[in-house]
Amino acid sequence: MTKKIGVVIVAAGSGSRFGDPTPKQYHVLGGKSLLARCIECFARHTSPDLVQVVYNPAHLDLYDKAICDLSQASDLPAAIAGGETRQQSVLNGLRGLALHHPDIVLIHDAARPGISDDVIERVISALETHRGAIPTLPVADTIKQTDQGNVISRTIPRESLHRAQTPQGFNFTTILEAHQKFEGQELTDDAALLEMLGIDVVCVEGTVNNDKITRRDDFDRAQDWVKSTNKEVYQMQQEEYRAGTGFDVHRFAPGDHCILCGIKVPHTARLDGHSDADVGLHTLTDAILGAIGAGDIGQHFPPSDMQWKGASSDIFLKHAVDLVRKRGGRIVNADITLICEYPKIGPHTQAMRTKVAEILEIEVDRVNVKATTTERLGFTGREEGIAAQAAVSVALPIS
Repeated sequence: MTKKIGVVIVAAGSGSRFGDPTPKQYHVLGGKSLLARCIECFARHTSPDLVQVVYNPAHLDLYDKAICDLSQASDLPAAIAGGETRQQSVLNGLRGLALHHPDIVLIHDAARPGISDDVIERVISALETHRGAIPTLPVADTIKQTDQGNVISRTIPRESLHRAQTPQGFNFTTILEAHQKFEGQELTDDAALLEMLGIDVVCVEGTVNNDKITRRDDFDRAQDWVKSTNKEVYQMQQEEYRAGTGFDVHRFAPGDHCILCGIKVPHTARLDGHSDADVGLHTLTDAILGAIGAGDIGQHFPPSDMQWKGASSDIFLKHAVDLVRKRGGRIVNADITLICEYPKIGPHTQAMRTKVAEILEIEVDRVNVKATTTERLGFTGREEGIAAQAAVSVALPIS
C-alpha cells in the first residue's frame, strides 16, 4: 500500500548570520526564492495540500510573494506560525499535518534549496524498513577535539563521522510523539529525538548541493551551482543600487516640544506644518521617493488635503517603503542630518535610530541620525526653525 507522505518545511528563521534584512529563505536563486524551490521539489513527491510551511507571521508579505507564482500555491495549506526555537517550529508544523493523518513525514529546512528528487527518494525508501532516515555526507576533514584552553585533546577518527542534512524522514506518529515528549528542549536536529528514545535512524547518501545556506558566501556558491547546472533557463536575479537624497525645512511655532524622527523632543517651541511637521521623517521620505523615481512627498500627500492635517509622519515614510517593496526592492541604509541650534539632538539620536529602523524594518545599524549647527548663521542659527537632509540607498531587482 502506498504510504501517505507529509512534509514540514521550516522557514520561520530570521537568518541573522546571513547579514541581510530579508531572511535568506526569501532570497531569489535562479529566478525563484529558496522557499519556492523547496516547495516545488517536495510537491513532486506528495500532494501539495500535505506540504506544510512553518513561517514567521511578521514575514507574511514576503511569504505571499514567494509562493504567488507557484502552480501549487492554491493547494498549499495555510502557513503555520513558528515558535521561539526550531524544535518548537517543527512541532507546530507536525501538529498542523496531524489533521491529514500522514504515514510518514519529511522535515526540511528552507535554507537548503539544493534538495533533489533522488535524495528525497532515498529517504522515503529507507523508511520502508526504519522509523527514521536522514541524508548525510561523510566528513572529509580531520576532526580535532580541544579542551577549554583551545588545546587539542584528541583526534577523532573521521571514518564514522557524517554531516547531517535534511529532509529528515520519520514515521509520523513516532516523530510527533517524540517532539511532544521532549517539547521545550533544544536539540540540533529531529533525528536526535529518536536517538534519545533508543530508536534507530539510518543514514542515506546526501549531496553537496544540499548544504545549508547560512552566510552570504554560501548563497554565492549556490548561485554558481544553479548557473552551471541550468544554464539554459538560469535567470539569476541581480540588484542595482540607487541613491536618493532629501531636504526639508520647518519653522518654529508656539509649543513645548518637537517631533523629530518619530520621537517627542522637549523644546520651547514646536515645528509648524500641515502634519506633525517631523522634518526628519519628511526628508527621509523624499530621499526614498527620489531613489525610486516616485516624485516627492507633496505629490503623494498634498498639504491641501485635510486628511493629512496633524497626521503622524510615519504614515508618509511607511508609504514610501511600501512602494519600494512593491517593486521587489529593499532599503539598504539611511542617513539623516538634523540642522539646528536647539533643541539638542544628541541625547535622542539612539531613540531616533531605533524608531526609524522600526519603520523601515531594517537593522538599527543601517540607520544613522546626527545633528549639526550652522554656527549661528542663517535661519537655523537665529533659531527660527530646523532643517534636515537625508541620504538613502535602495536596492532594486534587475529583471
